[in-house]
Formats: sequence, C-alpha cells, structure tokens
Amino acid sequence: MRILIDIGHPGHVHLIRNLYHILKQNNHSLWVTVKDIPVAKSLMDINGIEYNDIGEKKDSLIGKALSQINYNRKVLQLVTKHKIDLGIGSSITLAHVSKITKMKSIILDDDDDEVQPLFVKYAHPFADTILSPESLIGHRKNRKTLFYAGFHELAYLHPNRFKPDAGVLSEVGLKKGDGFFILRFNVFKAHHDIGIKGVSLKNKLELIKLLEPYGPVFITTERKIEPELKQYQLPVSPEKAHSLMYFATMFLGDSQTMTSEAAVLGTPALKCNSFAGKLSVPNELEEKYGLCYAYQPNEFDQLVIKLKELIQLKNLKQEWQNRRQKMLADKINVTDFLVWFIENYPKSKRIMKENPDYQYRFK
Repeated sequence: MRILIDIGHPGHVHLIRNLYHILKQNNHSLWVTVKDIPVAKSLMDINGIEYNDIGEKKDSLIGKALSQINYNRKVLQLVTKHKIDLGIGSSITLAHVSKITKMKSIILDDDDDEVQPLFVKYAHPFADTILSPESLIGHRKNRKTLFYAGFHELAYLHPNRFKPDAGVLSEVGLKKGDGFFILRFNVFKAHHDIGIKGVSLKNKLELIKLLEPYGPVFITTERKIEPELKQYQLPVSPEKAHSLMYFATMFLGDSQTMTSEAAVLGTPALKCNSFAGKLSVPNELEEKYGLCYAYQPNEFDQLVIKLKELIQLKNLKQEWQNRRQKMLADKINVTDFLVWFIENYPKSKRIMKENPDYQYRFK
C-alpha cells in the first residue's frame, strides 16, 4: 500500500513513530509530510523518519488560512505524483486532498468538537474515517467516527512499546529513587487556543519555591523560556523526556499532551489552564483513574493545596503505578490496533462498526 502520513505538531511524531517503522518493515511505501517545525523535524531525524517539508507554520488565523492553501497544494502534488492510497494524520490537509483525489483519509483526532470548531468544520466533513478515543463518545457529532479503547499517548507509551531508560537520570545528576519534578509551560498559539490561559510567571515561581525543598525542578517549554526560569531549563534532548518523566516524582504545568503523557506513565500530574474540565481524554484520566488533576487559572490555590497533599504521601509513586495498571487493563495497544486498521482498510472499518470488541485483540 502507498501511504502518506502528515505531521502538524511535535506530538504527532510520537503518535506515529512506531507505526511508521512497522508499516515500512511490512513493505508498504511511505511518505511523510511536515510543516516547518524544528522540534518535529528533529524528532523525526532522531527516530529515522524521512520527511518532506511543506512550509512554515503561522500563528495568526489569517496566516494559518494562507498557509493552509500552500499545504494543500504541496500535498496534492505529492499524492498525485506517487498515487497515494491512504493518508493518515491529525490533518485538515489530508481530509481536503482526499476529497479531490483517489486517496482515502483516516484522521486521528482526540479532541472534543467544542474546543476545535475550525477543525470540526473544515476537516471532519471531508475525511473518510475519523478514529478517536472512546473518551469522546457523546462529544463527537460526526458519524464517520470510530471509537477505540485507548489514548494517543498509548501509541508510544504503552508498556509494550515504551521501556523507560534509567540512564537519563545520570545526565541530570540523579539516581533511581531520587525525588525531582518536571514542569511544562505552553504558548497556546493553535487556532483552538485563542483566549486560553495557562500558568502565570508569578505562579510558576511559586511552584518552584514549593517544590525545591523536595528535589530538583526541571522546566521544558515550547519556545523561549523566561529569564527568571532559565536556570531550571531541562538539559536533556527531547527524545529522552518521556523516560525522565516516568521517573519524576510529579509533573506540573499547563500542557495538555504532557499532562496525559505523565498520567499514562503513572506519574502524578497537575495541570492548570483554561481547558481544565473541558476535555474528555484528561477528564477520563482524572475522573475514572485518578491519574491527574486539572484546575482553571483562577483555581491555582486549589492546585497548590493538592500539590501539598500529594507530596506528603509516602508511597505516591507506587500508588500511581497501581492506578496506571487499572487504566492499562481497560485499554488497548494503540499502535498494534492502528497497524491492523490501516493494513486492512477499508475492511477494518466495517469490522469495527459491526464488532467494536474486535479491537481487544490488541491488548
């Protein structure tokens, strides 16, 4: 099969990296497109993924709209030239191009309709199939959606796919069992982030002051870090961040993805941003499994109370690993499921509609 994967965010590289290599090993022809995102391209270089750069990513809505035309044009040329059979990704571009070519599109979407109205309006109607976590049942209106028992993060952090490397600890001057904390702060530049707030600089400094008596604090951020926080900047390369997060005492910040990553790894996670309580995936991780906690920016004081409560628990990490095991018992190995779904498409689509429990073969 001739397959195109489109990358629009560094997190998408993690989502598809195992899938990419398995499909390639199974003798499928693969092409990967990516916007000019340095972190995403660096992650693909590290993971041995060949790619085609389709242009710069813009922050403004007008810039995004103009860039979208360019993305569509370049991907259309590639699809036509190589006679692509199937496009995969969290991408408006793939949906659009599949509508005017013979290529079919599978859109991987783990966000609620309410928080991404533009993607829902301009991508969903043109996609052939939408695959989403079952957390979104009741929050997804498009009938093309097929739901699976998993999260995007389990495509690369499921224990069958990810083994934490304790060697990363020595790189930051630590050993196994040492307490330390990872903080992550976003810039909220996506179209669905308009009006969204995260953690203020004042609150960031307060968190650091609270945490430092219990262990070193490491900060990772999307773009330039504030001068006041520079000394805490994470000193390891991006591909090692998940191993470091696995061993961390706790994760705190305003990042959606990294909160969920910490949760599925069994690391206590506290999030503070305007999306708190509004997203089905982190809501399930919080309400059903107790793996993370979310607070609105005006609820920062409540986050601090929870932080102080958790940090006093003697068996905090073991308790979270127990909770993680309960979550994993309910979920599938997402990469194995995606490989089957893609290699057997469109028959797999019919199977999932008629017998959704088929997916539990991929545990």
